[in-house]
Amino acid sequence: MSVKPSQPSFFLLIAVIGGLAIFSSTLSKTPVLPLFAASLNASPAEIGWIVVASTIPGILVSYPAGALSDYLGKRRMLLASLVVFASAPFLYLVVETAWQLMAVRFYHGFATAIFGTVATAAIAERYSTDRAARLSTYSSVTIVGRSAAPFLGGALISLGSFDAVYIACAIAGVLALGAGLLLKDHEPRPTTKLELPRFWASLRTVLRDRGIMLVSTVEAAQYLVFGAIEAFLTLYASSLGIPAWQIGVILGVQLLSIVFTKPVMGSISDRVGRRRVILPGLLIGAASVALLPVFPNVVGLSLLSLVFGLGFATVTSSTAALVADLTQDGRFGSSMGVLRTVMDVGQSIGPVLTGFVVGVAGYASAFALLAAILVAAALMLALLLKDVDKGTPEGL
Repeated sequence: MSVKPSQPSFFLLIAVIGGLAIFSSTLSKTPVLPLFAASLNASPAEIGWIVVASTIPGILVSYPAGALSDYLGKRRMLLASLVVFASAPFLYLVVETAWQLMAVRFYHGFATAIFGTVATAAIAERYSTDRAARLSTYSSVTIVGRSAAPFLGGALISLGSFDAVYIACAIAGVLALGAGLLLKDHEPRPTTKLELPRFWASLRTVLRDRGIMLVSTVEAAQYLVFGAIEAFLTLYASSLGIPAWQIGVILGVQLLSIVFTKPVMGSISDRVGRRRVILPGLLIGAASVALLPVFPNVVGLSLLSLVFGLGFATVTSSTAALVADLTQDGRFGSSMGVLRTVMDVGQSIGPVLTGFVVGVAGYASAFALLAAILVAAALMLALLLKDVDKGTPEGL
């Protein structure tokens, strides 16, 4: 499929918007959300539901948002999500009960669910020769926004109040919406109306594509492990008596490795092929997770956390690009919607599964299971991808 040249400012603009939007979203939850919920006298069970509330829209609307963007245009859907980013923070200012907070979190979740899917699809659609590099660079920018938010949020809580956090969140959301209004829609208007049968037909087409579903499953496996490590590496380190500031270092080096590795690995993927990048990344991640119980100290865990970040960045630098490569008939929104839905399911399962295994068999068994999941994903990709679509570009 030929792609019309995009305006030079598009990528910079979408990256700035993404950075602001994700910064705003993260600022609304880390570390303020559980503290704000506790101040409303929410029970532990209610806090759990409040945290989960914003992830549910990702499972519900990622595909519909992507599919709609194929018909209505990416700009319209991006602006719809940015309206939520800009409006949701103001609702936190009037929350008085735990259930109201849960409702606001559910509404806010639609912003990231729609924006994440459609922004990825828009980039994949506009850039073909350097697709993975563009997607990885965009992802790194959003990670910078995500990593900066907790520091500002903690400072604002200490120096001001919960309201100060959400006002800052609102400012970032409004700025993202303002920048979004500058986006231009380069897509030709569809010649056919959006009809429900056509909508489901597009979904069936994507679901029947073994290549897209395979890569989506690999992405889900990677995010399952990422979500589990994000939740339980902290608890594991704490159980070893490691102080909180050193745990911050352990997690911080992982984040830094992801930010700086993703664009590099994306560029390599564009040159050597997706599978040659994804497979080593899965195995690197598996090895680092399996070795966590072997090095129960700050230095060892920091090095393994850094290596896990390298593996995670290596895999995720190419999965979305590979799905885009496999997409036919311009269904980039539909394909990215399916990818993100499956990914969200995996990331949601990870902490629950790991928590159960830790409770039954301990951390060593849980980490061994997570490593096995990544190895299984690598084997599945190696054995099946070469047979899914003989017409895909060489080197995938």
